[in-house]
Amino acid sequence: MILTDREIRTAIKRGVIVIDPPPSENAYSSTSVDLTLDHELTLFKDDIDGTGIEMILDPSNRRVDTEKALESITSKATIHDDGYVLKSNKLVLAYTKEYVDLRIDTKYAARVEGKSSLARYGLSIHITAPTIHAGFDGRIRLEMLNHGPLPIRLRKGMPICQLIFEQTLGTPDKGYSGQFAGQGGS
Repeated sequence: MILTDREIRTAIKRGVIVIDPPPSENAYSSTSVDLTLDHELTLFKDDIDGTGIEMILDPSNRRVDTEKALESITSKATIHDDGYVLKSNKLVLAYTKEYVDLRIDTKYAARVEGKSSLARYGLSIHITAPTIHAGFDGRIRLEMLNHGPLPIRLRKGMPICQLIFEQTLGTPDKGYSGQFAGQGGS
């Protein structure tokens, strides 16, 4: 069952769902709430080491530590007041400004979805990972890719995605405990 704007507001008011800072009134639509873009981006390096040596990532290797792998092939950037221009066919990682807590006993999970207004320009907000599991707490990491023909200016604080909350059937035995648990804590 998907929560409506009324149920989302009530759950936030009761502390059942935590979004910090709380969404403004214009962030709500009938069945979702908008989250905004944080000021920090993770950029993929164009030339990993300048030596011409090819690197291959093997995600099936059980020893792969995703965060360490990303650290070696990315760099951090800050979105300044004039924004960040995301070129066509470029991928960046980002976080929502908002911290989200879906405590396991509340029987809620969520899906993060892109905004259709941005998708029409070619901007994907998540590639294949929309599920925010019951028990998740942290800022939501976004995989943003510009599929469009024109560069897109990203600005900190702009509405970037929407959360759609769903009630789970029962309480899970365990909450989200994957390698991204607590990601992006402030």
